[in-house]
Formats: sequence, C-alpha cells, structure tokens
Amino acid sequence: MRYALEPRRHFLKQMGLAAGAALACPRARQAIAGEAGAKLHLATNAYSWHVFYQREGKDFNAALDTGLGDVAASGFNGFEPGAGVPADLDRLGPLLKQHGLEMRSVYVNSTLHTEPEAAKSIEQILAVATAAKALGTRIIVTNPNPIRWGGPEAKDDAQLRTQAGALDKLGKALGELGLALAYHNHDIELRQAAREFHHMMLGTDPKHVGLCLDAHWVYRGAGNSSVALFDVLKLYGARVNELHLRQSQNGVWSETFGPGDIDYPALARELANHRVKPHLVLEVAVENGTPKTMSPVEAHRRSAEYARQVFAAFAK
Repeated sequence: MRYALEPRRHFLKQMGLAAGAALACPRARQAIAGEAGAKLHLATNAYSWHVFYQREGKDFNAALDTGLGDVAASGFNGFEPGAGVPADLDRLGPLLKQHGLEMRSVYVNSTLHTEPEAAKSIEQILAVATAAKALGTRIIVTNPNPIRWGGPEAKDDAQLRTQAGALDKLGKALGELGLALAYHNHDIELRQAAREFHHMMLGTDPKHVGLCLDAHWVYRGAGNSSVALFDVLKLYGARVNELHLRQSQNGVWSETFGPGDIDYPALARELANHRVKPHLVLEVAVENGTPKTMSPVEAHRRSAEYARQVFAAFAK
C-alpha cells in the first residue's frame, strides 16, 4: 500500500506547491478574490441610505429614483427596503427594475409579544410577503418590537413564549408561500442574559425561523464583545440565512465597511464552517462620532468593494 500511494502523494504535493506559488503573489490572490467577488450578489439596506442622505440634508424616499441610481452606481446588485403594507412596494418595483436591482429580501416590523397584536402583525406581514414575492423576494426579515422603544422594560416569560410561538407560526406560513423568515435583533434583545434573543432561537423550529445575523448589534448588545458574537455563531450559525454588515472603530460606527472592531474575515470563515451562504446585506450607518469624509456613493462603493473581498468565497 505504501508504494501504491507514493506517486499520488507526490502528485498532490506538486499540485499544492503550484497552487501555493500562485497564491503567494498578492496580485494573484487579489485577482482570484476579485473574480469571485464580482459574481457575489450583494445588497444594501434602505436604512443605510436614509441616514447617509439625511446627513447631506436630503430625503432618500423623496428622491427614490435618484437614490436607487446611486445604489446601483455604488456596485450593488440588490436593495432591501422596509415595508409596512403592500402599497409600499408599488412604487419601488418598477424603479428597481429600471436600475437593475433585485429585491431578494424585505424588512417588516412586527409586534408579537401579545396575542392580539401578533395576529395583526402576522396578517400584515403575509400580505406584504405575497406582494414582495411577485417582485422576486425570497426572505422576509422581522425584528419584533420591544414593549417601548428606548424604554427599560423587558418582556416577561409569558410574553417571550407568546412571541416565539407567533414567530414560529409566521415562519411556517411564509414557508408555505415559498419564502423564508429571518429573525433580526437590535441590542435590547441582548439584555438580561440575552434571554429574548436566545428564546427566539430555542423556542422556534429551525425549519420555520432563520436568523438575520446583524453582527454589530450582537457585538454592541453584548458590551462590544467579539467573544459573545462568535459564541452566537457557534450556537446558531447553521440558521443564518441573512447577514447584515456594519463595522465600527473603537465602538463607533465606521463611515465605511472595512477592517475594524469585528473580524469579518473570521466571521466569514465561521459561516463557511457551518456550510451556509447567507444573503448579504450591507447596512453601513452613521451616529455621533462617525467621520464625514465621503459622499453616500463613495462610502457605499468602498464598502461594497471590501465586502466582495471578504465574502468572495460565498459567490455561487
């Protein structure tokens, strides 16, 4: 057996040396990543453009045609809007087609911790989902509302069970429409041992409820902890069907998506270990302390270029 295997070992060794020589050249690595990254479907979220336009004194929604032209000019393939009712998509559909953008996902708010409100939200989301599916949507993202935005109140156990049950019911109904549900969170769900976040994962069926991993909100909600973020990936990485991308420098949101507090190349490798290739949605945002050195188009163009490098292996 040793002699039979020796020629094969030699062949594989030589192939490995050749590949290694090619990858040792920075230009070769960049070319390989560039070719793969160019094939990667990359979307951007409406919120990102809203805040960048706002700091320029502009209204993105009021200038939607121009705005979507800027989205396309920045190098994106897709756009994730927020929608409350089906009519919100009426104006959007023709403009997306005009600018060559897909709408693979839609973000819809919900209130699910009380039964009457949950019933209303499920009915509303299914109506939006039906309209969105006709425009090519595959994923519905929802972040269940807190008891009060900005308030200190936490949902009690009964409310968490009600919310998880409603989330599971919604995911099952969306599945019957041929769509996937992605649960999204902000920092409030990470309070008190992250009990709300974890119960939305553990109290629902993975077949019905996926995870829209907003990496920076998990990082921030856990006290700027990469340990907590990567623990979430270890626990629920296989359920990630969408990924929101944002970066910070020393805890403050960056003007562009690039190197910073969160190790996104490591995050990409961890997702690959789970054999998932989530829908990628860039959600760069600004806050107090965020630098202002670029136009919305330039900031998003640079962000898209970096995202395509980091997630090049996800290209199908």
